[in-house]
Amino acid sequence: MALSDDDVREILRLIDESDLDELRIETGEFKLHVLRGAAAATAPAAAEAQTQAQAPAPADGGGPLGTIPAPMPGTFYRAEGPGMAPFVEVGAQVEPDTVVCLIEIMKMMNSVQAGVSGTIVEICAEDAELVPDGAPLFRVRS
Repeated sequence: MALSDDDVREILRLIDESDLDELRIETGEFKLHVLRGAAAATAPAAAEAQTQAQAPAPADGGGPLGTIPAPMPGTFYRAEGPGMAPFVEVGAQVEPDTVVCLIEIMKMMNSVQAGVSGTIVEICAEDAELVPDGAPLFRVRS
């Protein structure tokens, strides 16, 4: 079952008018996960805690390596538009609220924030590449 742009707009309108903090819809190839309010505020912290727990300290004496994962499936974009400078490069310092890329899903652009503090040491996805939910986008040394 394919959804039209109007279907997606209607779903988002219904969510906006409801009191739900979280909604997950999965049908065949389509997955939608919406967080808002308190649920949205705790999700990045939980993801950061999970990333930090899985990141061993490197042998070279630097801080632990963490991963900035894709928060949803979609097309990964390093810049706001064609010919524009990437949001971040290797060596860039990021804070939890630093926008590091965009993920496009169903013609909607979603800003992805780092969720951690540190230095970008690796860019794991190619620009305009389709990435699955949870795929590593960047590696960060804290």
